[in-house]
Amino acid sequence: MNEETSILSLSIKDLFTKKMIAYSIMPFIISMIVLYILFFIVAGMGVDQLTTMDIQSTQTTIENGVPHTESFQATLQNTGIIKFLMSSALTSWIASFFVYTIGGFLVLYLSIFVALIVIGFLTHKILQEVHYRHYPDVAMVGYSNAVESIFLTLKWVLIMVVLFLVFIPLYFIPILNIIAFNFPLYYFFHKMMTYDVSSAICTKEEAMKISYFHGSTLRLKTLGLYLLSLIPFVIFFASVFYVIYLGHSYFLETRKLRSAETN
Repeated sequence: MNEETSILSLSIKDLFTKKMIAYSIMPFIISMIVLYILFFIVAGMGVDQLTTMDIQSTQTTIENGVPHTESFQATLQNTGIIKFLMSSALTSWIASFFVYTIGGFLVLYLSIFVALIVIGFLTHKILQEVHYRHYPDVAMVGYSNAVESIFLTLKWVLIMVVLFLVFIPLYFIPILNIIAFNFPLYYFFHKMMTYDVSSAICTKEEAMKISYFHGSTLRLKTLGLYLLSLIPFVIFFASVFYVIYLGHSYFLETRKLRSAETN
């Protein structure tokens, strides 16, 4: 059995222990409450915008060599078009389908964001349990503090938003739009997961070494976890597993680094 298979097997076994199942309940409940509220707020706003639309029009004519500009402004609310859309069962269903489908996709991506924030508060407790069960010989040193964590989270959120804006032209290109839309959130996902786990286990220097020598492997792991998160509702149950899985990886690499330094 190779190391990666062993890590995966241990992670699954750890996930189904009583403590880990208990830890899984909190992110699920909090995330569901937040997303339930946000879903209906966003979807409701979409329906409101559909039923109330502002139209502005400007027309310029020339009479006897003198230009005349006329402006027209109106609000389409309960007009024939909107009444037709919302009164017909078929058109009303289609309009609502698009609004709630878009809202559903937004909630899916937002669920990943919310789950990452929530699980961040439980990461240390989860890793302490993994440490107790498998790595008592590897001291959990850690290097994070509240100020640094808040600063880095805000920094990564800002970069994620900037990436979303920069990639707007790519959203209209098939296939590329899938990558362009997911890359910013994956960036945030990778940064948050690796920081939360590494900062609870390693020293800052050890975390930098692991990132330098095993960066590609870590990115492949977080990419796989991110893709798994795109399955609806998986993130609610799997966020604890993500911490366990990456925790095993960091504990093992930290053990190797410290053994090499001792020898």
